[in-house]
Amino acid sequence: MEFDDEAEHRRLFRVETNSPQRKAVFSLEQGGSLPVKTTKNSVIQSFKIVILSNKLSLLLPFGPLAILVHYLTDNKGWFFLLSLLGIAPLAERLGYATEQLACYTGPTVGGLLNATFGNVTELIISIIALKNGMIRVVQLTLLGSILSNMLLVLGCSFFCGECGFEFGNAFDCSDESTLHYTHSEVYAASSELVLSRSTSCIMLVAYAAYLFFQLKSQPSFLTESEETSDDDEVPEISKWEAIIWLLIFTAWVSLLSGYLVDAIEGASVSWNVPISFISVILLPIVGNAAEHAGVIMFAMKDKLDLSLGVAIGSSIQISMFAVPFCVVISWMMGEQMDLNFQLFETATLFISVIVVAFFLHEGTSNYFKGLMLILSYLIVAASFFVHQDPDQDDT
Repeated sequence: MEFDDEAEHRRLFRVETNSPQRKAVFSLEQGGSLPVKTTKNSVIQSFKIVILSNKLSLLLPFGPLAILVHYLTDNKGWFFLLSLLGIAPLAERLGYATEQLACYTGPTVGGLLNATFGNVTELIISIIALKNGMIRVVQLTLLGSILSNMLLVLGCSFFCGECGFEFGNAFDCSDESTLHYTHSEVYAASSELVLSRSTSCIMLVAYAAYLFFQLKSQPSFLTESEETSDDDEVPEISKWEAIIWLLIFTAWVSLLSGYLVDAIEGASVSWNVPISFISVILLPIVGNAAEHAGVIMFAMKDKLDLSLGVAIGSSIQISMFAVPFCVVISWMMGEQMDLNFQLFETATLFISVIVVAFFLHEGTSNYFKGLMLILSYLIVAASFFVHQDPDQDDT
């Protein structure tokens, strides 16, 4: 009887270890990824899945329409508005293609892909603006992305989902603005530029260490993320389809962004709206529109930890990667972009950080805190609407 029981136990153990679920666990324990079912679609099927299955795709025709308006009329206001509407669905589909590709690469490479392409729309717009010498537009757009994630996205998360949470984050504050306004630099403006470039290189190293910590040193983060997103584990398109769509959307965003940047000054004159308002409020909201919608959906499903991860993770990515990356890229282009934000923008960011920290120190969330964060963002928007940028001539 003991022998029969032992044989039965071995048989059950062999069946359990050969099951797909057990193999997946073994694969994760060894640093691998979950087995992925390969999907192959025809061109028409792929088009239906990627384009027609999303409601935001209804805005895609505004892109070609914007280019048509650009060549037929001189109305920069309408052209800028149509370009904004055309870029919004492209930003969302870029994120979709990245997620689909990440299903085939495993958690480590997938995390790197999401970190790289998470804010690719803002990076493309910023690089094109740098080519046109619009340094202030780049600074204000990246600042607006941080403010949008901290106040608007986080506020919507709290307002739509009332859950307890644990929060931990670090904000990096540079000394370039302090150095400028105290007039304590040794070599006048060159000291700010040298300090900005050296600080940007250090911040990029810090961001690389942050990614290594998240992806390698803390594998439990990845396991928890996969367990909470079971619906996204099965890819809808193949790996090469995801790569091709990623290239198509990136090229289309780059094309529209070129027209969009060229129309910023004309739209400012046509609408009688400051360039600072367009750069800080309109561009980040459109670039992150799909991300904002995803955060709200997570919060409504009581997955506030995921929505917080998206909002705070995006803020970290912009502040520690996008901003210093643009400084280094401008250095390579021969431009003189630095981290010396004007006093008004620095004060706005500082006060916003204090407000967010004040609401988060208890470790709980409710709709009232969310409403206060949203109203704070509206105050920021109104402030930039009446704010005249002192360096407007540089754009």
